Amino acid sequence: MLFNSTCEAYGNPVAFFYNNTGKAITPAWRTHDYFVIALGLPICVCIILSNMLVIVAIIINRQFHFPIYYLLGNMAAADLFAGISYFYLVFHTGPWTIELSIQQWFVRGALINMSLTASVVNLLAVAVERHQTIFTMQLHSTMTRRRVVMLIVTIWLVAVFMGLVPTMGWNCICDLSSCCTVAPLYSRSFLVFWAILNLLAFFIMVAVYTHIFIYVRRRNQQMSPHTDQPSNNQTVISLMKTMSMILGAFVICWTPGLVILLLDGLSCTACDVLKYEKYCLVLAECNSLVNPIIYSLRDTDMRTTYKRILCFPWRRMRQREGPSGIRFEPVKTGAPLEKNSNNSTTLEPVSSQSLLSS
Repeated sequence: MLFNSTCEAYGNPVAFFYNNTGKAITPAWRTHDYFVIALGLPICVCIILSNMLVIVAIIINRQFHFPIYYLLGNMAAADLFAGISYFYLVFHTGPWTIELSIQQWFVRGALINMSLTASVVNLLAVAVERHQTIFTMQLHSTMTRRRVVMLIVTIWLVAVFMGLVPTMGWNCICDLSSCCTVAPLYSRSFLVFWAILNLLAFFIMVAVYTHIFIYVRRRNQQMSPHTDQPSNNQTVISLMKTMSMILGAFVICWTPGLVILLLDGLSCTACDVLKYEKYCLVLAECNSLVNPIIYSLRDTDMRTTYKRILCFPWRRMRQREGPSGIRFEPVKTGAPLEKNSNNSTTLEPVSSQSLLSS
């Protein structure tokens, strides 16, 4: 048993804990409940589809088969998981909250906590990877695939553990005086710990990227313009700018919500945290949709791969039809047919030179 079922409050419904903290809960549908569902569902669908596109692009394009891109793919997996978590949250919020059991309520919170932890730890891993790689004068890390896989597995193990911490006893079911307002079954001490831990991680990542930028800029100024190194430096700087945009978007989207949790954990009665709770949640949800957009805007290869994936079914249909729209089946002969490179149906990446020549 993950829950302490010996205390008296354990048998109460979820509504009991909401009423205990003063957070409004009602079985009647209100206007903003419909608004949350109408806005949340399309965003969740877009988050899931866009991050699936990122993962597929990294898998099929051999130019992305490096540790940094594997970690970016894992970041997309965390965003995909966040989209699924928000999807679950949309159908378990508002008047539906009253019908939840205590276990279901904790599952809802654990999914959100896991997605945030996976994203934060993954961004920390990317920051360390970039710091180690650039300070050893390399463009890509020399980490083996086995180490990358072990790192990704570790990230998700940490995420699962942090998501399950409240269910393992750090909650207020048996101590109603310590219940917070935003999440009425969570202990205020847990919210303070959770918010400070993530804000500290944000500060560390910003410091690491600032150090990297200062180093790269100084090295770029010291190098002679007649060597071929500046072009390589531009690639490093471009990749660093992309990662900084991802980090910046993450900090902007999640910091308000973490501040709200911190204020609630510190029992700030004058802060009116419930007034801003929904807005902070929507802002945090949008972060999982921003990253695929940043990839497409900053990385030409990623954008090209997106187009090839999305146009693949249409290209195959066009190849099987003649100019008049009549469908032609390939003629089976003893010798294999020779494929035209411009009409290939494979999703394997082509080099930049072949793209330019075509």
